[in-house]
Amino acid sequence: MKVTQIRSFPVTDKEGRSYFIVRVDTDAGHHGLGEVGIRNWGKAITNAIEHLSELVVGSDPWETEKLWQMMFRGGFFPADKVYSCAISAIDIALWDIKGKSVNMPVYKLLGGAVRKKVISYPHTQGKTIDELIENCKKAVDDGWKFVRWGQPETEGKLEVPSSATPWNQPTKLEPLESMKIAIEMMGKVRDAVGPDIQMTFDVHTRLDTAHVIAMCKELEQFKPFFIEDPIRSENQNTYRILRDKINLPLAAGEQWASKWPFRQVIEEDLIDYARIDLCIVGGLTEALKITHWAETHYIDIVPHNPLGPVSAAACVSLCMASTNVGVQEMPKKPGSFSNELFPEQIKWEDGYSWCPDKPGLGVEFDIEIAENSYSDPSGWPAFYERNDGAFTNW
Repeated sequence: MKVTQIRSFPVTDKEGRSYFIVRVDTDAGHHGLGEVGIRNWGKAITNAIEHLSELVVGSDPWETEKLWQMMFRGGFFPADKVYSCAISAIDIALWDIKGKSVNMPVYKLLGGAVRKKVISYPHTQGKTIDELIENCKKAVDDGWKFVRWGQPETEGKLEVPSSATPWNQPTKLEPLESMKIAIEMMGKVRDAVGPDIQMTFDVHTRLDTAHVIAMCKELEQFKPFFIEDPIRSENQNTYRILRDKINLPLAAGEQWASKWPFRQVIEEDLIDYARIDLCIVGGLTEALKITHWAETHYIDIVPHNPLGPVSAAACVSLCMASTNVGVQEMPKKPGSFSNELFPEQIKWEDGYSWCPDKPGLGVEFDIEIAENSYSDPSGWPAFYERNDGAFTNW
C-alpha cells in the first residue's frame, strides 16, 4: 500500500464554523483524515503540505515514525510551527489509514482501550456574567460534569468579541479590571453549579506573571480543576516562578509544536496537565511520546481540541489508549454540529466522549460538500489592547 495523493480542504459549514481538513489517499482504496491546528495560517500551511507531499506520496502509510522523522528534520532545519501543523494533519491521516487497512479503530493501534469513555468538558463562555452562568447551568443540565470559560475582556465585560466588531478593531482587556471580573465570575459560577461540578479556567496567556499570581490566590477558594495557559508560552522557565507562587493545578502546552518545548515543564514537574494539541504538536506519533513521557512524572494529559470532528476523534483515540488522562476538551457534543460535512462522528453521552468500534478514527468527511464549502484559510482574530493602547495577547 502506497500514498498516492494528499489534498487540503479549508472549509466552512452552514453555521459558519471553519475547519482545515487534510485527506490522504492510497492505491489500496483507503483514505485518511487529518486536521490542521492553526487555520488562520492556512495559506502557509497549504504550501507546507504540498512540500511535504514530495516526501510522503509514494511511501508506505504504515511507516509513521519514519515519515514523521523525515518530515520534521528531513530538510536539515527542524520543522517550525507552520510545518508542524502540516505534519500533524498528515500524520493523523496516516494513522486513520492504518486503522482502516486492518479494520481496527485507531485507539487499538495505540495500545488498546484502557477506558471505555473519556470525561470531557464543553465551552460555556458568555458575553456577560449572567449569560456565562446560564450557559454553565445549561451544560450541567445536559449532563456535562465540567464547565469552562476564559479570561474576560473589560470593554463591556465581554468574554468574546462581538460578531459585529471588525477583525482589525481592538477590544479592551485591562489586566487589573479583567482580574476582578474573573474572580467575580468564578465565585458566581461556583454558587450556580455547586461543589461537585468541575471548573476549568483559561487565562489564554493574557496576563503578566505578577497579575496571574495575584488573581490565582483569589481563585483558590473556588477550587477550579485547573488554570490553563496562565502565562505566555515562549519561556517555559517562567513556570518555575508560577509553581512556587500559585497553589492551583496548572495546565499548559497547546502552543508547543513538538516534544522539545515540553521537556522542561515535564522534567521539572512544573505543570499538572499537559495541553497537547495533536493538530499542532506533530500528530498522534508525537503526542503519544509526550503522553508516555508525562506519565513518568504523574502528569495527566488534557488534549487541546478547539477544532472539529477529526481533531476530536484523534484526541479521544489517544485518551482511550492512555492511562494518564485528566479530561478532554470537547467544545460541543460530537454529532450536534457540522453533520453535512462530517456525517459520521465520534460519540458523546452524559459528559463522556468515545470512539466507536469502527475502523480508523471513526469519522467520515463528505468530499462533494467540502468542495463546495471552500473558505479562505487566513485572517486574524480580534486584537486586544490595554487602556493605554498597548497590545495584549488574544
